[in-house]
Amino acid sequence: MSALFSPFSLKDVTLRNRIAVPPMCQYSAVDGLTTDWHEAHYTGMARGGAGLVIVEATAVSPEGRISPSCTGLWTDAQAEGMARIARGIKAAGAVPGIQIAHAGRKASANRPWDGDDHIPADDPRGWDTLAPSAIAFGANLPKVPKAMTLDDIARVKADFVAAARRALAAGFEWLELHFAHGYLAQSFFSPHSNTRDDAYGGDFAGRSRFLLETLAAVRAVWPENLPLTARFGVIEYDGRDEETLAESIDLTRLFRENGLDLLNVSVNFGIPDAQIPWATPAFLAPIAERVRREAAIPVASSWSMDSAEIAERVIADQQMDLVMIGRAHLANPHYPYVLAQKLKEQNPAWVMPAPYAHWLSRYRGSANVTE
Repeated sequence: MSALFSPFSLKDVTLRNRIAVPPMCQYSAVDGLTTDWHEAHYTGMARGGAGLVIVEATAVSPEGRISPSCTGLWTDAQAEGMARIARGIKAAGAVPGIQIAHAGRKASANRPWDGDDHIPADDPRGWDTLAPSAIAFGANLPKVPKAMTLDDIARVKADFVAAARRALAAGFEWLELHFAHGYLAQSFFSPHSNTRDDAYGGDFAGRSRFLLETLAAVRAVWPENLPLTARFGVIEYDGRDEETLAESIDLTRLFRENGLDLLNVSVNFGIPDAQIPWATPAFLAPIAERVRREAAIPVASSWSMDSAEIAERVIADQQMDLVMIGRAHLANPHYPYVLAQKLKEQNPAWVMPAPYAHWLSRYRGSANVTE
C-alpha cells in the first residue's frame, strides 16, 4: 500500500486514506442556507474516495460571510441543511468536516465571478465590516472596516462557540477553525492589519490573544474525542518570512497546548502584493514539515500538490500527515481513483463506494465495455 492510501487516525476518528477535500467556497447559499447544489457537490466529493471532506468556510454570523452567497451556521435552520450534507458525506465513506469562519475586513464582497470586490456602500446587499483595526485590505477590497470593541470581540468568540455547537449537532466529526487567508483571526495576528494598543494588539502575546481565546472557547464545547483543527497562514511572503514563520510556529505550539489536534498549514493572504511562489510545486511542503517538526503537531497542507507523485512523496517523507487537494477534485470528483491507479494500488476502484467500484473493477481494461 502506498503512503497516501494508508489510514490516518486522529482522536477517535480514522480516515480511510490521507487525501482530504479542503474547504472550497461554492458561493451558492441563500441567506446562509445550503441548497441542492451543496448536497450534490459534497456527497459527490465523498463518493470519489477521499478520506475527509471539509465543507466550505461557513460564517459564524451574518457579517462574517465573505459574500451574500456564503453558507452560515448562526441559525438552527442552517444547521438542518448542514446535517443532510454531513449524513451524505458519511454515507459515502468519508469523514464529514466543516470549517467555521469570520471574514473580517474581507467580508461584504461580490462572488469571485461577479468581480471579487467589495459591494458598493449604496448597494443594499452589503454590510459594514469588522477588523482588529480600521485598516482596509486594499486593492479590490478598499472598504475600511470598523475597529472592533471589546464587546465586538466577545460577541464574535461567542458566535464561534455557537457555530461549533451547531456543527456538532449536525453530525460533523471534524471541525476546522478558519484562522487563515487574511480573514478576521489571521488579521488579529498580522502586524499588517493589527495596530491595536490594548490587550489584543502590539506584541506577540497581544496579537495571539484572539486566536487562543477563540480556540479555548471552542475546545470547551467540542468533544475531546473528535478532532479540533485550524487552518492558519504561517507565512506572508512579504519579505519578513523567517520572522513570521518563527512566530507562527510559536503560536502553533500554544495552539497544541490549548487543545488543537492538527494544523492545516497555509499562507496569510493578508496583503494584496505578497510574492507567493505559485510556480513552485508543493511550495508549502517544506514549511509544513518544519511546523510539524518544531511544533510537534500533525499537519496538513494544500496548494500545488495535486499530482500522484507529489501527494505520495509529501506523505511518505513525513512532511505532512494529510494532503488537501482542491482543484483536481473539482475537475474530477473521483480523483482519488486516478491517484490509486497511478500509484498502482491493488483494486484501485475500491476507493469508491461499491455501486461504482464493482463495475469499474469488473470490467477494468475491457475493450468491449460501452456503457
